[in-house]
Amino acid sequence: MKSVGWAQFAGPRSSLRRISSVDGEILSEVLREQNETRHLYPLTGRDEQLLSERKTVTAADRTVLVEVPIDAPEEEAVAEHAEGTPPPEEKVDFRASLKMQALLARIGIEMGFRVWIPRNDKQAVLDQISPSLHSSFLNQLPLNYDDITLKTIEQIDVIWMRNRSMARAFEVEHTTAIYSGLLRMADLLALQPNMDIRLHIVAPDDKRAKVLREIKRPVFSLLDRGPLYENCSFLAYTAIEKISNMGHLQHMSDTLIEEFEEFPADD
Repeated sequence: MKSVGWAQFAGPRSSLRRISSVDGEILSEVLREQNETRHLYPLTGRDEQLLSERKTVTAADRTVLVEVPIDAPEEEAVAEHAEGTPPPEEKVDFRASLKMQALLARIGIEMGFRVWIPRNDKQAVLDQISPSLHSSFLNQLPLNYDDITLKTIEQIDVIWMRNRSMARAFEVEHTTAIYSGLLRMADLLALQPNMDIRLHIVAPDDKRAKVLREIKRPVFSLLDRGPLYENCSFLAYTAIEKISNMGHLQHMSDTLIEEFEEFPADD
Protein backbone atom coordinates (compact mmCIF):
# COMPACT_ATOMS: atom_id res chain seq x y z
CA MET A 1 0.00 0.00 0.00
CA LYS A 2 1.21 3.52 -0.79
CA SER A 3 0.01 7.02 -0.07
CA VAL A 4 0.26 10.18 -2.17
CA GLY A 5 -1.03 12.45 0.60
CA TRP A 6 0.14 13.65 3.96
CA ALA A 7 -1.51 12.89 7.26
CA GLN A 8 -2.53 16.02 9.11
CA PHE A 9 0.46 17.53 10.87
CA ALA A 10 0.21 16.80 14.60
CA GLY A 11 1.12 20.32 15.74
CA PRO A 12 -1.48 22.41 13.84
CA ARG A 13 -4.12 19.71 14.28
CA SER A 14 -3.78 19.31 18.03
CA SER A 15 -3.06 22.93 19.00
CA LEU A 16 -4.44 26.37 18.20
CA ARG A 17 -1.02 27.96 18.67
CA ARG A 18 0.23 29.95 15.69
CA ILE A 19 3.25 28.57 13.84
CA SER A 20 5.95 30.94 12.67
CA SER A 21 5.76 32.50 9.21
CA VAL A 22 9.02 30.80 8.25
CA ASP A 23 7.65 27.37 9.23
CA GLY A 24 4.41 28.18 7.46
CA GLU A 25 6.19 29.05 4.22
CA ILE A 26 8.25 25.83 4.38
CA LEU A 27 5.14 23.75 5.01
CA SER A 28 3.22 25.47 2.22
CA GLU A 29 6.06 24.95 -0.25
CA VAL A 30 6.39 21.25 0.59
CA LEU A 31 2.61 20.76 0.26
CA ARG A 32 2.54 22.57 -3.09
CA GLU A 33 5.42 20.45 -4.36
CA GLN A 34 3.72 17.23 -3.24
CA ASN A 35 0.45 18.31 -4.85
CA GLU A 36 2.28 18.78 -8.16
CA THR A 37 4.56 15.74 -8.11
CA ARG A 38 2.17 13.29 -6.35
CA HIS A 39 5.18 11.35 -5.03
CA LEU A 40 4.28 7.94 -3.60
CA TYR A 41 5.41 7.18 -0.04
CA PRO A 42 5.29 3.43 0.73
CA LEU A 43 3.65 2.43 4.00
CA THR A 44 5.37 -0.16 6.16
CA GLY A 45 3.50 -3.10 7.60
CA ARG A 46 3.48 -1.26 10.92
CA ASP A 47 1.98 1.83 9.26
CA GLU A 48 -0.79 -0.26 7.72
CA GLN A 49 -1.53 -1.90 11.05
CA LEU A 50 -1.83 1.46 12.80
CA LEU A 51 -4.01 2.87 10.03
CA SER A 52 -6.32 -0.11 9.79
CA GLU A 53 -9.71 0.29 11.39
CA ARG A 54 -10.50 -1.55 14.58
CA LYS A 55 -12.55 -4.70 14.15
CA THR A 56 -15.12 -6.49 16.22
CA VAL A 57 -16.33 -10.08 16.29
CA THR A 58 -19.68 -11.25 17.59
CA ALA A 59 -19.23 -13.96 20.20
CA ALA A 60 -21.99 -16.11 21.69
CA ASP A 61 -23.00 -13.56 24.31
CA ARG A 62 -21.34 -10.28 23.33
CA THR A 63 -19.41 -8.34 20.73
CA VAL A 64 -15.67 -8.22 21.34
CA LEU A 65 -12.85 -6.10 19.95
CA VAL A 66 -10.10 -8.05 18.17
CA GLU A 67 -6.79 -7.21 16.54
CA VAL A 68 -4.63 -9.28 14.19
CA PRO A 69 -0.97 -8.33 14.75
CA ILE A 70 1.13 -7.95 11.61
CA ASP A 71 4.41 -9.84 11.68
CA ALA A 72 7.60 -8.04 10.71
CA PRO A 73 10.21 -10.70 11.48
CA GLU A 74 13.17 -9.04 9.79
CA GLU A 75 12.57 -5.68 11.47
CA GLU A 76 12.00 -7.32 14.85
CA ALA A 77 15.14 -9.40 14.53
CA VAL A 78 17.24 -6.30 13.80
CA ALA A 79 15.71 -4.37 16.70
CA GLU A 80 16.12 -7.21 19.18
CA HIS A 81 19.69 -7.89 18.11
CA ALA A 82 20.56 -4.21 18.56
CA GLU A 83 19.44 -4.49 22.18
CA GLY A 84 21.56 -7.56 22.74
CA THR A 85 18.84 -10.18 22.38
CA PRO A 86 18.22 -12.65 20.83
CA PRO A 87 21.69 -14.09 20.30
CA PRO A 88 23.17 -14.13 16.75
CA GLU A 89 22.09 -17.72 16.12
CA GLU A 90 18.46 -16.51 15.90
CA LYS A 91 19.31 -14.95 12.52
CA VAL A 92 20.44 -18.36 11.34
CA ASP A 93 17.13 -19.78 12.60
CA PHE A 94 15.22 -17.15 10.63
CA ARG A 95 16.90 -18.25 7.41
CA ALA A 96 16.24 -21.87 8.39
CA SER A 97 12.54 -21.06 8.78
CA LEU A 98 12.44 -19.69 5.23
CA LYS A 99 14.07 -22.91 4.06
CA MET A 100 11.31 -24.87 5.86
CA GLN A 101 8.64 -22.72 4.20
CA ALA A 102 10.23 -23.44 0.83
CA LEU A 103 10.39 -27.19 1.51
CA LEU A 104 6.76 -27.26 2.66
CA ALA A 105 5.73 -25.29 -0.42
CA ARG A 106 7.56 -27.64 -2.79
CA ILE A 107 6.15 -30.75 -1.09
CA GLY A 108 2.63 -29.37 -1.35
CA ILE A 109 3.02 -28.39 -5.00
CA GLU A 110 4.44 -31.79 -5.93
CA MET A 111 1.45 -33.42 -4.21
CA GLY A 112 -0.89 -31.36 -6.39
CA PHE A 113 -1.79 -28.45 -4.11
CA ARG A 114 -1.62 -24.75 -4.75
CA VAL A 115 0.30 -22.91 -2.07
CA TRP A 116 -0.14 -19.72 -0.10
CA ILE A 117 2.86 -17.93 1.43
CA PRO A 118 2.48 -14.60 3.31
CA ARG A 119 3.40 -11.60 1.21
CA ASN A 120 6.30 -10.63 3.48
CA ASP A 121 7.96 -14.03 2.93
CA LYS A 122 6.89 -14.92 -0.58
CA GLN A 123 9.82 -13.57 -2.61
CA ALA A 124 12.39 -15.10 -0.25
CA VAL A 125 10.63 -18.47 -0.60
CA LEU A 126 10.30 -18.18 -4.39
CA ASP A 127 14.05 -17.59 -4.58
CA GLN A 128 14.52 -21.12 -3.21
CA ILE A 129 11.97 -22.79 -5.49
CA SER A 130 12.39 -23.87 -9.11
CA PRO A 131 10.78 -21.30 -11.45
CA SER A 132 8.80 -24.14 -13.01
CA LEU A 133 6.77 -24.33 -9.77
CA HIS A 134 6.11 -20.62 -9.33
CA SER A 135 2.74 -20.76 -11.08
CA SER A 136 1.40 -22.90 -8.24
CA PHE A 137 1.79 -20.05 -5.73
CA LEU A 138 -1.36 -18.08 -5.01
CA ASN A 139 -1.40 -14.30 -5.22
CA GLN A 140 -4.58 -14.12 -3.20
CA LEU A 141 -6.67 -16.57 -1.21
CA PRO A 142 -9.89 -17.76 -2.91
CA LEU A 143 -11.76 -17.81 0.41
CA ASN A 144 -15.02 -16.28 1.54
CA TYR A 145 -14.51 -15.33 5.18
CA ASP A 146 -14.86 -12.12 7.16
CA ASP A 147 -11.97 -9.64 7.12
CA ILE A 148 -10.57 -10.65 10.51
CA THR A 149 -10.47 -14.35 9.59
CA LEU A 150 -8.87 -13.60 6.22
CA LYS A 151 -6.23 -11.39 7.81
CA THR A 152 -5.40 -14.19 10.24
CA ILE A 153 -5.22 -16.81 7.48
CA GLU A 154 -3.06 -14.60 5.24
CA GLN A 155 -0.31 -14.57 7.86
CA ILE A 156 -0.04 -18.35 8.23
CA ASP A 157 3.41 -19.42 7.04
CA VAL A 158 2.32 -22.08 4.52
CA ILE A 159 -1.13 -23.20 3.39
CA TRP A 160 -1.89 -26.05 1.01
CA MET A 161 -5.00 -25.29 -1.03
CA ARG A 162 -7.18 -27.79 -2.91
CA ASN A 163 -9.45 -25.80 -5.24
CA ARG A 164 -11.11 -23.26 -2.91
CA SER A 165 -10.52 -25.19 0.30
CA MET A 166 -7.64 -25.18 2.75
CA ALA A 167 -6.30 -28.68 3.27
CA ARG A 168 -3.36 -28.07 5.63
CA ALA A 169 -1.83 -25.06 7.36
CA PHE A 170 1.71 -24.91 8.71
CA GLU A 171 3.26 -22.46 11.14
CA VAL A 172 7.06 -22.54 11.25
CA GLU A 173 8.35 -21.75 14.76
CA HIS A 174 12.04 -20.97 14.71
CA THR A 175 12.65 -18.63 17.65
CA THR A 176 13.08 -19.44 21.33
CA ALA A 177 9.57 -18.18 22.15
CA ILE A 178 7.34 -20.44 20.06
CA TYR A 179 4.05 -18.69 20.81
CA SER A 180 3.24 -16.79 17.61
CA GLY A 181 2.31 -19.85 15.56
CA LEU A 182 0.31 -21.39 18.38
CA LEU A 183 -1.55 -18.12 18.89
CA ARG A 184 -2.36 -17.83 15.20
CA MET A 185 -3.72 -21.37 15.05
CA ALA A 186 -5.78 -20.72 18.18
CA ASP A 187 -7.05 -17.44 16.70
CA LEU A 188 -8.14 -19.29 13.57
CA LEU A 189 -10.07 -21.94 15.50
CA ALA A 190 -11.61 -19.32 17.77
CA LEU A 191 -12.85 -17.35 14.76
CA GLN A 192 -13.97 -20.39 12.72
CA PRO A 193 -14.60 -23.32 15.10
CA ASN A 194 -16.23 -25.40 12.36
CA MET A 195 -13.38 -25.02 9.88
CA ASP A 196 -12.24 -28.36 8.42
CA ILE A 197 -8.47 -28.04 8.18
CA ARG A 198 -5.36 -29.88 9.43
CA LEU A 199 -3.05 -27.65 11.47
CA HIS A 200 0.66 -28.17 12.10
CA ILE A 201 3.43 -26.46 14.06
CA VAL A 202 6.81 -27.04 12.38
CA ALA A 203 9.85 -26.47 14.59
CA PRO A 204 13.44 -27.63 15.13
CA ASP A 205 13.75 -31.05 16.72
CA ASP A 206 15.14 -29.60 19.94
CA LYS A 207 11.95 -27.56 20.43
CA ARG A 208 9.71 -30.62 20.30
CA ALA A 209 9.17 -30.84 24.07
CA LYS A 210 8.50 -27.11 24.35
CA VAL A 211 5.91 -27.09 21.57
CA LEU A 212 4.11 -30.15 22.93
CA ARG A 213 4.12 -28.60 26.40
CA GLU A 214 3.02 -25.09 25.42
CA ILE A 215 0.21 -26.31 23.18
CA LYS A 216 -1.53 -27.64 26.31
CA ARG A 217 -1.71 -24.26 28.04
CA PRO A 218 -5.22 -23.42 29.35
CA VAL A 219 -5.63 -20.53 26.90
CA PHE A 220 -5.27 -23.03 24.03
CA SER A 221 -7.35 -25.76 25.67
CA LEU A 222 -10.62 -23.90 26.26
CA LEU A 223 -11.61 -23.20 22.66
CA ASP A 224 -15.18 -23.93 21.54
CA ARG A 225 -13.78 -26.31 18.92
CA GLY A 226 -11.95 -28.26 21.62
CA PRO A 227 -8.33 -28.21 22.83
CA LEU A 228 -5.79 -26.97 20.34
CA TYR A 229 -3.63 -30.01 21.08
CA GLU A 230 -6.33 -32.23 19.53
CA ASN A 231 -6.45 -30.17 16.33
CA CYS A 232 -2.84 -29.10 15.81
CA SER A 233 0.19 -31.39 15.59
CA PHE A 234 3.96 -31.01 15.84
CA LEU A 235 6.23 -31.68 12.87
CA ALA A 236 10.01 -31.66 13.33
CA TYR A 237 12.34 -29.99 10.86
CA THR A 238 13.97 -33.37 10.22
CA ALA A 239 10.56 -34.85 9.36
CA ILE A 240 9.96 -32.19 6.71
CA GLU A 241 13.45 -32.72 5.31
CA LYS A 242 12.85 -36.48 5.16
CA ILE A 243 9.54 -36.02 3.32
CA SER A 244 11.10 -33.55 0.89
CA ASN A 245 13.77 -36.10 -0.03
CA MET A 246 11.24 -38.80 -0.90
CA GLY A 247 10.83 -39.61 -4.55
CA HIS A 248 7.54 -39.60 -6.46
CA LEU A 249 5.76 -37.15 -4.16
CA GLN A 250 3.40 -36.44 -7.06
CA HIS A 251 1.98 -39.94 -6.57
CA MET A 252 1.58 -39.65 -2.80
CA SER A 253 -1.31 -38.43 -0.66
CA ASP A 254 -0.89 -35.66 1.87
CA THR A 255 -1.92 -38.21 4.51
CA LEU A 256 1.78 -39.07 4.43
CA ILE A 257 2.15 -36.20 6.89
CA GLU A 258 0.30 -38.24 9.49
CA GLU A 259 3.17 -40.72 9.64
CA PHE A 260 5.45 -37.97 10.97
CA GLU A 261 3.22 -35.71 13.06
CA GLU A 262 3.09 -35.85 16.84
CA PHE A 263 0.42 -34.89 19.38
CA PRO A 264 0.92 -34.37 23.11
CA ALA A 265 0.66 -37.52 25.17
CA ASP A 266 -2.21 -37.83 27.63
CA ASP A 267 -1.08 -37.13 31.18
